[in-house]
Amino acid sequence: MPEKNSLSKFQVILMAVAAGVSVANIYYNQPILKEIANSLKASENQAGDISMLSQIGYGLGLFFIIPLGDKLNKKNLILTLLSLLTVALLGMTIANTLFEVWALSLLIGILSVSVQVILPMAASLDFENRGKTVGTIFSGILIGILAARVFSGFIAEWLSWRYVYGFSAFMTLSITVLLQIYLPNVTTKFIGHYFKLLRSALVQIKRFALLREASMTGGLLFGVFCSFWTILTFHLSAPPFYFHTDTIGLFGLVAIAGAMMAPVFGKLADRGQSRRSLLLAVSLVITSILLMKIFPTSVVALIVAVLILDVGVQATQVTNVALIYTLDETSHSRINTIYMTSYFIGGAIGTFVGLLSWKHGGWTLVTWQMLLWAILALVIELKYKQQ
Repeated sequence: MPEKNSLSKFQVILMAVAAGVSVANIYYNQPILKEIANSLKASENQAGDISMLSQIGYGLGLFFIIPLGDKLNKKNLILTLLSLLTVALLGMTIANTLFEVWALSLLIGILSVSVQVILPMAASLDFENRGKTVGTIFSGILIGILAARVFSGFIAEWLSWRYVYGFSAFMTLSITVLLQIYLPNVTTKFIGHYFKLLRSALVQIKRFALLREASMTGGLLFGVFCSFWTILTFHLSAPPFYFHTDTIGLFGLVAIAGAMMAPVFGKLADRGQSRRSLLLAVSLVITSILLMKIFPTSVVALIVAVLILDVGVQATQVTNVALIYTLDETSHSRINTIYMTSYFIGGAIGTFVGLLSWKHGGWTLVTWQMLLWAILALVIELKYKQQ
């Protein structure tokens, strides 16, 4: 397909769906960790490592693969990653040992980074409505993340956790075919070898204070997000709830409503109201955590907290992404690499700390550490607002 200077509505929607299908693979495991643990005769902590390894893999892919989006043909890079991801997902359906599941979870995380080639690609092709386009695609990402929990919880309850990955392989293959047909080609401008490209990505940290700020707040709040969703499975399957995996997965439906707000916050960024959006977002996250602490056994309070948490986290992400894509048109993939690597390092650390907190202090300690992360994000935002 010839190169275009803009994206049609259909292409934006297709890219949003592709982003959601790709990123969902990191999160399918969260509602079914207990199911996987029982199947493989593993402990809760060992099962929790599956989620952490997926996020670590994603972080590795972000740093070592995504910069290639400034050097290679973006369309070909996306198609290659999705094709290999399909193979890894099929491997998960026949994995018989915990080590195999760990290794494949790491690989699935690495190969799911095509979403982070799609996002800067869309931003570079739609100058006039960049915030709105980024918001639409990020809605797809968030819906993929949240719907993954509903989907995997339901499938695992009625079939098996292995079927989750089988169905995902089919969806990933299908979207790969559609992207081959409809995704435009985009030329790249970076000339140099791979290691020069990686060094250039690191240089972006020094170049832009805005990138440093966005990376810190994004990583902290995504740490809260991942900590919450990983531990929620154990919290809701324990007293006084005793929920099954399909019921736990339904909490993702609540959060999807928050994901639909992404284009709204993208428009705020387009209108120059990004700082206001970020402060509001962090405040929502703190409010959500306080609800969890004050009403730890209330399902209604937890539902409201889930909605507010996801609105806050997605508002931060959309605003940050729209902002960093204004920094340097020729370095979108490298700038995105720094931001998203920080983002998912935060997620992996959040998951790890959340698991430790659950083990040593239960839900009370989990919510305390989440509150600490959110307050640090607020301090950073207030500091940069004064500059």
